[in-house]
Amino acid sequence: MFATEQSAKGQNMKTIAIISQKGGAGKTTLAIHLAVAAERRNMNTALFDLDPQASASSWADKRTEPAPAVVSAQAARLPSLLEQAASQSADLVIIDSAPNADSASLAAARASDLILIPCRPAAFDLNAIGTTLSLAAVAGKPAFVVLNAVPPVGKVGEEARSALEEGGVHVAPPVLHQLVAFSHSVNDGHTAQELYPKSKATKEITELFQWLRKQVNVQTRLRRNDEPRKHAIF
Repeated sequence: MFATEQSAKGQNMKTIAIISQKGGAGKTTLAIHLAVAAERRNMNTALFDLDPQASASSWADKRTEPAPAVVSAQAARLPSLLEQAASQSADLVIIDSAPNADSASLAAARASDLILIPCRPAAFDLNAIGTTLSLAAVAGKPAFVVLNAVPPVGKVGEEARSALEEGGVHVAPPVLHQLVAFSHSVNDGHTAQELYPKSKATKEITELFQWLRKQVNVQTRLRRNDEPRKHAIF
């Protein structure tokens, strides 16, 4: 999607849409952690915040780092924003969509190369992902559920995975557990891997990013140890 609109410099840009029609699934926390994971691998990354609550934009306002670039936007601006990102040699664009907004979510899904659907392993959450999966099917894009906020103790996560997979749903192999580092770090504009580099949360988001990178075949950029960190795009 949008490949013909991209400049030669941005022709390998990949777009990930994070969608959930249910609030509280952890979309924004997932989006900002993946965006920072990409930037820490020297990838030019932009996060488009389509959520009217603008949680990702508020998080970015608290940061001292210029990257990743976070852009508050409306769905109607997605095509032009993607063109702009491609023209600035973006490697990865992550779209944080709005809950309960079918038109915006569908626009995000159609603009993406892959859809991530964060879902807590509770009955209400599992039952609610049907609408999001249907939206992904309409967009015709591959979609994976990311089990999020899984209790560290017990088999709730395993049971949720089994139930989803038995129903024919694709589930990402890495799991994100309910860890304080995820929620605490974002309060002042950071992420778990920035504040707690050796934590379990950092290990989990790293595993998820590495899996995601392989799914969409986006390449990390090599950077010399003495090379200064680049400025954010946008």
